[in-house]
Amino acid sequence: MDDIVDLERYPLDRPHTATWQALVDGAKAGLARDGLFNFDGFMRPAALAQVLEHVHPRMASDSFHHSRWHNIHFKDTVEGVAADDPALKKVETSNHTLCHDQLRGTPLDRLYNWPEFVIFLAAVMDRPQLYVMDDALAGLNVLEYRDGEALNWHFDRSIFTTTLLLQEPEKGGVFEYAQDLRGEDDPNHAGIAALLDGQITPIQLPQGAGTLNVFLGVNTAHRVSIVQGAKSRIVAVLSHYDTPGRTFSASEQMGFFGRVA
Repeated sequence: MDDIVDLERYPLDRPHTATWQALVDGAKAGLARDGLFNFDGFMRPAALAQVLEHVHPRMASDSFHHSRWHNIHFKDTVEGVAADDPALKKVETSNHTLCHDQLRGTPLDRLYNWPEFVIFLAAVMDRPQLYVMDDALAGLNVLEYRDGEALNWHFDRSIFTTTLLLQEPEKGGVFEYAQDLRGEDDPNHAGIAALLDGQITPIQLPQGAGTLNVFLGVNTAHRVSIVQGAKSRIVAVLSHYDTPGRTFSASEQMGFFGRVA
């Protein structure tokens, strides 16, 4: 894996050694403080170039254009909130997606299935074990945001999200978030409405190509701002769960990918 990951800076290949534990501890500290951590330069430039060489032509010919209007919860209704409440304001998300079965054999596929990568993520998340998905489409995705496209405000369903930035856009396409905007016992609909109305200034997180990011997004609202210019934003999403055999339903596959495995 040394041809894919900078193992000198990020020794994921040496589980339970002192250097590995220091990396785990630093990642945990970032999650506790900021709700995220970044590993700049995680993927080596040659591997990054190989992934993009694979991705670019397939994005042009085989990707699924996902576009929808949604509220921040990705739910049609929220208990106790009127349909016209500002906290349920509709926003638009639009991108182009490649699925796992379109990425087999790439450095991304090797990284996703690398046992030491899963062991590291489990240690950071204080889980006894994590698993790759048994879904031919959903476990590993690459998303492209072209000129005028964006990932709009939302909360995640999963406890953590792992991404790897493959290409920075020419302009825009910045990851922005409002940390801990809601809590388990406080939905904070007024705060959500204020964010959607532009009254709260989100934190911006600059990232360079090759950066690995792990993010806690269940209660932290986040988005990717509108991309501008000819150079798109391309990011990989690597999904792991604490139970084996996880798959999307047929309706979820059709909604996110335009087809069923």
